[in-house]
Amino acid sequence: MHQPDYRDGAGTYRFPWTYLHACKDYTDMVAHLEANPQARAVFNFVPVLLEQLDDYAAQFRSGVFRDPLLQALAAPDLKTLDSAQRHALLQQCFRLDPEHMLTPFPAYRRLQELWEFIRQDAAEMSDYLSVKYLADLLVWYHLAWTGETLRRQSPLLQRLLAKGNGFDYADRKALLDYLGETIQGLLPRYRALAEAGQIELSSTPYQHPIAPLLLDFASAHDGLPDAPLPVSPAYPGGAERVQWQLQRALASHREHFGREAAGIWPAEGGISAAFAQLLDGEGLSWAASGEGVLGRSLAHSYPETGAAGGRAEYLYRPYRLSGTRLQLFFRDDALSDRIGFDYKTWSGHDAATDFLQRLEAIWRDTQDQPAPVVSIILDGENAWEYYPYNGYYFLSELYRLLSNHPHIQLCTFGDFVREHGDVAQEIPVLAAGSWVYGNFSTWIGDPAKNRAWDLLCHAKAAVDAKIASFAPARQEEIRQQLARCEGSDWFWWFGDYNPADAVRDFDSLYRDHLRHLYALLELPTPAELEEAISQGGGNAEAGGTMRRGQAEGN
Repeated sequence: MHQPDYRDGAGTYRFPWTYLHACKDYTDMVAHLEANPQARAVFNFVPVLLEQLDDYAAQFRSGVFRDPLLQALAAPDLKTLDSAQRHALLQQCFRLDPEHMLTPFPAYRRLQELWEFIRQDAAEMSDYLSVKYLADLLVWYHLAWTGETLRRQSPLLQRLLAKGNGFDYADRKALLDYLGETIQGLLPRYRALAEAGQIELSSTPYQHPIAPLLLDFASAHDGLPDAPLPVSPAYPGGAERVQWQLQRALASHREHFGREAAGIWPAEGGISAAFAQLLDGEGLSWAASGEGVLGRSLAHSYPETGAAGGRAEYLYRPYRLSGTRLQLFFRDDALSDRIGFDYKTWSGHDAATDFLQRLEAIWRDTQDQPAPVVSIILDGENAWEYYPYNGYYFLSELYRLLSNHPHIQLCTFGDFVREHGDVAQEIPVLAAGSWVYGNFSTWIGDPAKNRAWDLLCHAKAAVDAKIASFAPARQEEIRQQLARCEGSDWFWWFGDYNPADAVRDFDSLYRDHLRHLYALLELPTPAELEEAISQGGGNAEAGGTMRRGQAEGN
């Protein structure tokens, strides 16, 4: 689970999604495990997400909010909001999946219909909406982002849902306090399940960078031989930066969960031989990537046979790069993507039954293997908002079926390595790629993505030239800001296949982060940062927040 750092240079949250996802998806996922003691799962927490959850918990404890949505929810008198703040709220509070998070609530839908009627001149007409409208909008937006398990358990949420409109300050304050309790109690719930041995918690390099690209831009050619690369020949000092990001992640994991991380989910499953060797050097026992990476790794390792036979012959086992102890697991793209994309239109019972039948077919096809393992890996915080009831019925039925199955055993990667560490197959060559299409096309090779990399390379060269002239505290601040700019999500969003409004937001914030980095270096902002990187304009599946492991039709 991860969220890119949406804070601007002043620490204000530009896109306040972290605590919303925490209230809806992270609470629902942990609740399903709490309700099914026989279930096992791995949850991955990126350190930047942990830091943002810490920051939100501190905001709730202090009552001093920098998140604009929480500022508004906490305001005793909404008349104090100026026109710009009102307009920002109106823009934000309808940014969700309408089918499952707005349409089911008639009172919320009426607010949206009124907004659609007047939005032809939104900046001016927002002044005509009363504070009662804004109060109802704020409450409904947050109610929509509470998870299904919270709504089923909380008398407060049930009371507010039944009330429907006319929410006063007491209602908003009660909701605010409840959100604060939820956020502050979230990580302790995951930690408790980890300490009980029911779940495993893994990590990702600190700010979610695509480590193989930081190490070597040319690694993109492994899966995309003809892809154009940035003008810059390499990311300056990439190996040192990857080491810094990884060690920060491992330290953050110890701090938050009181134990070492045994495994790493590389950002977007991005792996390469150089990165695997680095992970192995840190003593990690496992990492994971995508099925497409495994296919090319086998083709490189065994040119005569490659991935011979059906998927059951090679996919359902761990691998180990020659010379390393790190065990590598590769996701079943078809099964993982059925959860991430396809089952959202099915009934929960039918989807869970179909998934189980597919697992049973794999079990029958692998009975002659010593310890077959099926790796189901998907985005933990984005899929469920496209499901009815936030996936409640699907997940409840799925965990119930799997927890009681006579032949299929839920386990974590750490469990598997401890119990079956000797079954990993050695491979001499590990391909470079990610879980998305098995390559790095989502992050490099497009003109806009390459330009973003060049802007980052220019900034990194400036860091290298100036950082030694500052005191240690400023140096640390510079390294932290540089890490934010190295995150994968900036490059994910650049490209004309993504929705224009999302591209515009990420483009603006990325360049703001680079500007802030130059400010920390006490250097003028380069003129090249004034030009937009990408325009967007596509209509990507799931709003662009998720991609399939394989292109549709493959």
